[in-house]
Amino acid sequence: MRSFTYSRAADVAGAVQEIAGNKEATFIAGGTNLLDLMKIDVLHPRHLIDITRLALSSVEETAAGGLRLGALVTNADTAYHEQVEKRYPVLSHAILAGATAQLRNKATDGGNLLQRTRCYYFYDKSTPCNKREPGTGCSAIHGFNRIHAILGESEHCIATHPSDMAVALAALEATVLVSGPDGERKIAMADFHRLPGNTPHLDTNLGEAEIITAIELPAKGFAEHYAYVKVRDRASYAFALVSVAACMEIVDGTIKEARVALGGVAHKPWRVPEAEALLTGQKATAENFRKVAEAYIAGATGYGHNTFKIELAKRAIVRALQQATEREDKA
Repeated sequence: MRSFTYSRAADVAGAVQEIAGNKEATFIAGGTNLLDLMKIDVLHPRHLIDITRLALSSVEETAAGGLRLGALVTNADTAYHEQVEKRYPVLSHAILAGATAQLRNKATDGGNLLQRTRCYYFYDKSTPCNKREPGTGCSAIHGFNRIHAILGESEHCIATHPSDMAVALAALEATVLVSGPDGERKIAMADFHRLPGNTPHLDTNLGEAEIITAIELPAKGFAEHYAYVKVRDRASYAFALVSVAACMEIVDGTIKEARVALGGVAHKPWRVPEAEALLTGQKATAENFRKVAEAYIAGATGYGHNTFKIELAKRAIVRALQQATEREDKA
């Protein structure tokens, strides 16, 4: 690890001002991903700004009837929060499917959204990687790409975003609140992360000197019919090969609304509203779920080692929708 300087921010405005004046600085909170990348010299900020003392650690009701999660609330505190478990259980289940209890106790909600890909080549400095060093190439395309993207990828990058929490937030249509030199703004979860295009080193649409202050959950949490399915190589402490957050509103056996978000398949949580709309007004049957799965994965591309993900994703979507249908009876 290279040497660095350190300071502690007293408030959000001060944190923004400090990072805006130092392009080699970065924020640190839980540090569960940042410190790993610093140790292997993939990231080497010259200055760390500690934001753990900022007043961003509360969970509050919003005027619109939802919940506001402070950016520094830990993943564990979010997953086990009474209102999250009761009103947004798909989020609680997604968080608990990720990492380990020790990491969830340390990692923050804001930091979870900003974690970097777990692509082998991004972590290996001896190989070319456009995400790590723009313009050097993507080693995964012709390399060992079993964990890599099948949707939304580009010739410059086929990495995936690793967050479980982000997948559930995408299905819930959450909003990310940020603060920067130009004031505060809101970013829809669907627009927060970027597809790689020709700029895979840019993971999000955050401005250079912006900080996440909160995540807002809408009033509708799909507490009756939901599921989070995570398919991985082992039962714990493994990133998703494919994950699915499924949420439905079902009235008298008819689907009034359905949302599906995929993880492990793209550079960001993957949603296809046009495919979800195929379920509106339909019965919750396996046949209808298979139609949605086909529409969701249309256009997917396999790169050899990861081609199996195309069929796996379809089956995971069907399984998640079936579990969401049955959830109320199992409760």
